[in-house]
Amino acid sequence: MTALRSDALRGRHAIVTGGARGIGLAIARRCLQAGASVALWDLDAAVLSAAVQALEPLGTATSAVVDVRDEAQIARAAAQSQERFGSLDILVNNAGILGPTVPSWAHTPAQWRDVLDVNLTGAWLCCRAVAPVMLAQRRGRIVNIASVAGKEGNGLNAAYSASKAGLIALTKSLGKELASSGVLVNCITPSAADTEVFAAVPAEHREQLRTALLSRVPMGRFVEVDEVAAMAAWLASDDCSFSTGAVFDISGGRSLY
Repeated sequence: MTALRSDALRGRHAIVTGGARGIGLAIARRCLQAGASVALWDLDAAVLSAAVQALEPLGTATSAVVDVRDEAQIARAAAQSQERFGSLDILVNNAGILGPTVPSWAHTPAQWRDVLDVNLTGAWLCCRAVAPVMLAQRRGRIVNIASVAGKEGNGLNAAYSASKAGLIALTKSLGKELASSGVLVNCITPSAADTEVFAAVPAEHREQLRTALLSRVPMGRFVEVDEVAAMAAWLASDDCSFSTGAVFDISGGRSLY
């Protein structure tokens, strides 16, 4: 993977779910730097507003308050982007939640469904709304942000791991379905990034989880959000031309398959 050209995404419009912070915000920034316009979709209106203000010096950034579990909100935001920018060229499914840090049998059914609804069904609903537009254009890129947990499973995070395994499988299925259409679908499986996701972990488990996650990474550090963003931007570009339904590892050597 070579360095992305500064104009590699010029004229393209990208949607980034969970785009107001963390990995999503870094991906939005990278897409803007490569010439794209970007729509951030997130639940938190105040954080969205601050993110757009921070990104505006780099290019055209818009926002929409979207719950990825809500089909109507997704359809409305997608239509607004298409009307304003004329195309939907890139979809980055990044919105996700960690869920409870407990043994798998200790998840409540509601907790289990909530994680699956956001991380997996939410991504599918976004693909369902955007893929037909890309098909009509005969061009598009879908990038799903999965996790190395979807390959290996994380103890005490069964719902999260299952949702990310499902997202990997969705990527492979959709990639095959769209392979001859000009629409490419790939996913990234990062190891843990030191983002606000840890704030959702109960304080008594937080350091234990951080230590356990780092112990599995041969490079001995968390992945940087900008490293994930660089890979996502390349997958969103025309430089990625013969990979679809593929899983791109960025785990510091943790996962080797």
